[in-house]
Amino acid sequence: MALAEGRWRRIPMVHWLPRYRAAWLRGDLIAGAVVAALAIPQALGYASIAGAPVQVGLYALPVALIAYAVFGSSRQLVVGPVSTVSVLSGSFLASFGVAGTARAASYTAALALGSGLVLVVAGFVRIGWMAEFLSKPIVTGFVLGLTMLVILNEVPHLVGVPTPVGKVIEQVSALGSSVTRGEANLTTVAVSAVALVVLFGGQRLVSKFPWGLLVLLGGLVASAALDLQAHGVEVVGHVPSGLQQPGIPTVDPADLAGLFTAGAALALVGLAEGLSAARLFAARGAYRIDANQELLASGAANVASGLFGGLGVAGSLSKTAAVSDARGRTQMTGLAAAGLAAVVIVAFAPALSVLPRAVLSAIVVNAVWKLMDFEALGRYSRVRRNDIVAATIAAVGVLAFGPLNGLLLAVAGSVIGLVFRSTRVEVEVMGKVPHEKAAWGGVRNHDERSTYPGVIVLRLNVPLFWVTAAPANDSILAVVDAMPGTRALILDLETTNQMDTTSADALADLRAALLRRDVDLFLVRVMWPVRKALRRSGLIAQLGEDHLWHSISQGVREARRVHALLDLPARDGASAWADEPLAGDSDADGEEHIVAHDPGPAPPNEQDSS
Repeated sequence: MALAEGRWRRIPMVHWLPRYRAAWLRGDLIAGAVVAALAIPQALGYASIAGAPVQVGLYALPVALIAYAVFGSSRQLVVGPVSTVSVLSGSFLASFGVAGTARAASYTAALALGSGLVLVVAGFVRIGWMAEFLSKPIVTGFVLGLTMLVILNEVPHLVGVPTPVGKVIEQVSALGSSVTRGEANLTTVAVSAVALVVLFGGQRLVSKFPWGLLVLLGGLVASAALDLQAHGVEVVGHVPSGLQQPGIPTVDPADLAGLFTAGAALALVGLAEGLSAARLFAARGAYRIDANQELLASGAANVASGLFGGLGVAGSLSKTAAVSDARGRTQMTGLAAAGLAAVVIVAFAPALSVLPRAVLSAIVVNAVWKLMDFEALGRYSRVRRNDIVAATIAAVGVLAFGPLNGLLLAVAGSVIGLVFRSTRVEVEVMGKVPHEKAAWGGVRNHDERSTYPGVIVLRLNVPLFWVTAAPANDSILAVVDAMPGTRALILDLETTNQMDTTSADALADLRAALLRRDVDLFLVRVMWPVRKALRRSGLIAQLGEDHLWHSISQGVREARRVHALLDLPARDGASAWADEPLAGDSDADGEEHIVAHDPGPAPPNEQDSS
């Protein structure tokens, strides 16, 4: 059984399908119908966002849903065309000069295929951790900027004016000029207004009703009955029937490198949105997801979509929420939605040809409107300044430089901020907490904690690695120089769980600098990987095994013994501590306690009992 599980562990469907219960089927089928009602009109709109024919969005639905049902680790996540990936895909099509042309469908499918291949490879080499660089504030700001771009791009279709080109400010100016000059088509405006009122107003009345599907059907009936195209209303145009035959998209060979890079960007953005949704509903359902398996599943969905001429896909938060509300339990929901989508494509796709483009734009605006999470931005500003800065950089970057550059700018800013914070090294002087056998904590704002003459105990607030090594040395030596008469330094390395050559050499340099000051170096709480690296670097041979200890208490005791400081009383009277053992792997009570630094005494009603 274990061998079989290992063999099929990359295909979760093999495990959940045999355990499927008949009692779940009704709920899953209803949830699948709800998903199809939401996804079909949105797929049409997202294809138009991407600058591709509307059928490209439809082609993505059934194959992507089936692929994720087979490979996904989430029980409820729904994949399909989403706003973020669609906008980014459209920006890449524009950069290749094919948006709105006959080659748009092939390039859109090629982007999906490239994105899928990147994700599949990433899943097999297990680099799902890379998605963590897209923090919540970055994703929130990025989605905010994208949403504004989406709405701006849909406004011309809502009012019936030509779509302007240029930067955001130039587009806004051109739209304003067109409207003020009376160039808007009043029939188009009326269609848009009715669609928007039904979508936004209907959701306020009955939130779970598929208003998008109702507006889609109403738009088709009105267009055919009133011949809206004859009144200047733009329609979708020809939509072929039937599913696309699988095949490799045809593109210019000179664009292959650019398509691969663009696909990697789509993969990163789609993964961030999909993982966020999967984790949210896994937490609500009390089950776990595998980030690396999610890479593989999302990659398989995109590869399938690309091979069948579809748009790039990702996990959808809104449609997954609909599954949860409809009591969908398993990926049988996705399979049911895929079947319904396939029926629509085969039987009803040509009927979409007379759909007013304004109706599609209204559906898109309604779908993305809720993604502008200003409440989250307010929370970021209250919790931490850096979070709101990251979100703002992402949003402004998207609007000013485009989706990809905006995302890269936000990620780069976060990485630089991470590196900057990791270099802000502080060392804390430690003291013995009174009335506790082996508890140590920072002495700042705690005069009752004991220190010993001639011995300094220091703790680093960050791990020691190649970036922090030199600043840590400078900070440590500054403390030693400020405390004349020091004979021994006890350095607590508990925050460091890995050691590189630069850091090991920096510790050797620190030892040499301390020896020139007649100060002996002792290392305590040294993790095993760090100890191995220090042994290979030769530092332990220089220090001696008697200068490495498992606890602060043992290290201090040994330093006082070696330097004949045992007879000197502790400051603030902690002489009872002198009864602790000289050697061994632990203190007499079995464990050493480290008390985290705090800024000072709390208000009387919040005092820590310790």
